[in-house]
Amino acid sequence: MTATHGFDRRSLLRRALAADAGGPVLVWVEGTAGAGKSHLLGELGALAGTADAALVEWRCGAPGARPEEGTPVGGRREGPVLLLVDDLHRADEDERARLRRLLEGAWPGLAAVVSYRPEELLHPGLPLGPPAVRYPAGATVLRHRLVAWDEEHVRRAAEEALGGRCTPEAAGRLLEHSGGVPRVVVDLLAVLRERPGEACTAGDVDAAGVPVRLAELVLGRTSALPAARRPIVWAAAVLGEPAGRDELVAVSGLGPGPGRSALLAALAGAALAELDEGSYGFPVPLAAPAVRGAVPGPLRQELHRRAADVLTGRQPVPWAAVARHRRAAGQVGGWLRAVERAALAAADAGRNQEAIGLLEEALAAPLVPPRTRARLAPLLARSAVLALRSDQTVEVLTQIVRDPGLPATVRGELRLDLGLMLCNQVGRVAAGWQELETAAAELRDLRPDLAARAMSALAMPYWPGPAIDVHRGWLRKAVAATAGSGDAAALATAAVARASLAMSCGDRDAWELVAALPTGSPDPVCRRHAARGLCNAADAAVWLGFYERARDLLAEGLDLSATSGAPYSEHTALGTSLLLAWWTGRWAGLAERCERLVTTTADMPFIASDARVVRGLLAFAEGDWGAALSWLSGQGAIEPRSMPTALAATASGALVRLALARQDPATAAEQARRAWSDVAGKGVWVWAAELAPWAVEATARAGDLPAARAMVRDFAQGIEDRDVPAARASLTWSRAVLAELEDRQQEAADLYEEAAAAYRTLSRPYARALTAEGAARCLLAGPAGRPNGAEGAAAPTPGTPSDQPAGAPAADRPGGPAADTTARVVAVLDSCTREFGDLGAVWDAARVRALLRTQQPARKGRPPGRPSHADELSPREGEVAQLAASGLTNREIAATLHLSSRTVEQHVARAMRKTGALSRHDLARYT
Repeated sequence: MTATHGFDRRSLLRRALAADAGGPVLVWVEGTAGAGKSHLLGELGALAGTADAALVEWRCGAPGARPEEGTPVGGRREGPVLLLVDDLHRADEDERARLRRLLEGAWPGLAAVVSYRPEELLHPGLPLGPPAVRYPAGATVLRHRLVAWDEEHVRRAAEEALGGRCTPEAAGRLLEHSGGVPRVVVDLLAVLRERPGEACTAGDVDAAGVPVRLAELVLGRTSALPAARRPIVWAAAVLGEPAGRDELVAVSGLGPGPGRSALLAALAGAALAELDEGSYGFPVPLAAPAVRGAVPGPLRQELHRRAADVLTGRQPVPWAAVARHRRAAGQVGGWLRAVERAALAAADAGRNQEAIGLLEEALAAPLVPPRTRARLAPLLARSAVLALRSDQTVEVLTQIVRDPGLPATVRGELRLDLGLMLCNQVGRVAAGWQELETAAAELRDLRPDLAARAMSALAMPYWPGPAIDVHRGWLRKAVAATAGSGDAAALATAAVARASLAMSCGDRDAWELVAALPTGSPDPVCRRHAARGLCNAADAAVWLGFYERARDLLAEGLDLSATSGAPYSEHTALGTSLLLAWWTGRWAGLAERCERLVTTTADMPFIASDARVVRGLLAFAEGDWGAALSWLSGQGAIEPRSMPTALAATASGALVRLALARQDPATAAEQARRAWSDVAGKGVWVWAAELAPWAVEATARAGDLPAARAMVRDFAQGIEDRDVPAARASLTWSRAVLAELEDRQQEAADLYEEAAAAYRTLSRPYARALTAEGAARCLLAGPAGRPNGAEGAAAPTPGTPSDQPAGAPAADRPGGPAADTTARVVAVLDSCTREFGDLGAVWDAARVRALLRTQQPARKGRPPGRPSHADELSPREGEVAQLAASGLTNREIAATLHLSSRTVEQHVARAMRKTGALSRHDLARYT
């Protein structure tokens, strides 16, 4: 006989059922309620067919579910038999005796799997009761314990059930509430599946309640106890966490002797379980609220009062739990004192979200005395500024600030933090700016240190609206207010503002200011400010084009943010990392990273803006223009003019390019005009880098060349004498676009090549390929390509296809390029195609391939040996199918590939017929 705790069930049972099997195999499967025993037996049942064995299923305690005489286990011994016995804990005496006889007389070729709940056995450890089973010689006997799901298993189940709508926090909460019990997880997911919304959050899991099956199970086990012993289970439910014997007895109010007896009875009846050595509670945490809700109100209050008293004796005191019990017991004063101590402890430990939750709940209650409100509100505000968005916090602080009885100093401090929250976490910049200005005025004489903090915030240039000179003015005031103050925190905020403004503008001394940030300060407040400064500097470095430096700053900033307790800075840095990956061509997995950040910040669209913009840029390059428009300006997106100016210009540049690609020059020009006006109003010209080439093109194509020239001139003047490599490359690109549209083709080609070289130095492969394509396009249309000196119409810029018919031979076109130029152009375009393809820029690759085909002579007929593609997609059909699957219309595909809409329609039809695709979208499976 062999015993073990686990087994390879399929291979073992197949061996037992084989014709030349040795002895019988007997497997005891134990697992708590909902662990998946019946599911396991169902899976094993399929083995009978593969092994040509008789399958016998036996559910104990169910009438008519036991095998009868004459069945393969009822008397006959012919051939291999797989016996599956479920719910042995429900078996009556006759069933147990019958199963005992069968197992003690087991024969070779019998494989028996018997499942039960160990907590419900009449005799713990003895599934069939005493005496022990006398197993036959040669039998293999195993015990397999089903364990709870881990976090990864719960996450996979949630993704499968909710279609990927489950946030990581929600999956973690599922595990926390369910204890990993599969049946409870599945029941919770069934509830969550019916809830509307883009993403399932941790709050949705909390709101799902207790599954019916779990509630009935735990309440049934509690009711089975004698009434005098139920308080021990009630005590565990009120505590809601594992507790020792003495704590449970004290909370129950039963006294030592009766309490000990009650605990033993609860354990024997599976109403409670020993979760760890000397620690008792519910295996499934959600069982606690089910039992708690069934306790009569007056008794429940008494239990909460005793629980608070008991927990106050722990070291350290869990003040958050004490506060919860004091409130449930109706002890308002004790509740508020515990809330304050819990919030202070959480804030000091950097657990700002925990502090916010406690304080929001307290301050939202009307019964809080004014003096207590004035003491707790600043703590809430300080925690909220460092943490993530909470609309409830904004609402609570807004109401408190309006209280006429609030001390002026407290009001000014609250207004400062409210303004920061509105600007940073919530994205209501205009309202936040007004609160900050008012706070600076209110605090100037009362709290100069806090007034300087407000001024430093107003000096930050990222927010849309005020011009850069306004921010510089506030910076001068902040520096003057902190000079000689000796307040380390105030000095740190001013230093961050100074470094951030200098970095944003590309000032030559910016890097020295960043290096001087107090990253090693012993003061945790100063370190949090320094972490914010590093993350700001990383973001600015990305816009400037210093990508390696940006990576270093991000790593340092993220590390300092995590260790100093600044989750808001952490999340902004994550957004910066997405922008960095986009520009440096690290697109593998980037779409998923963007979507994950958008999901995890579902209630914070302002923080998710970076992710949405990058996802939209990716969608455009992939040819999914509908998705691009949705990510950039659809539901959940912030209107570009409300974003940080740099990001708004980038989003607007993408929208302008999208309108150009869709051959809507009027819309493109209007979007370009508005976006350019916003950048000019702000006055930080480096932020025009991702807008300028497309804005110049749109404006020139709309017929306003003077305005396009003015854009290039203003851009050049704005970045003069500044350390801004990305903007300088963009300026060269913009000059190339203007030259091309003014039919200065050779000059345009040279400028495009200069821009491509600059982007190669910057390690920006997508921009490099676009500008290299522009150079090739201009060479085709320039003097080198016109042997007779003929002048022609300007060739299209990136994003706008040529009108030249596909396949027309170079020699047949007026002004066709010379042979050496053609060879050079073909080589460049071929390189661009590969670069676009490697990145995943499907639409760009298709566009350049179409341009390449215009340089190849058209062939008549099919050359010998060339495949007919009768049953597979031709290269052109595959290209059309790929773009159709991405969402482009026939007209948009035709414009991209220099084909007629009718030709595209025919290609799509043939592709669907050959692949069997049911729709255009379905073509994605075959391309």
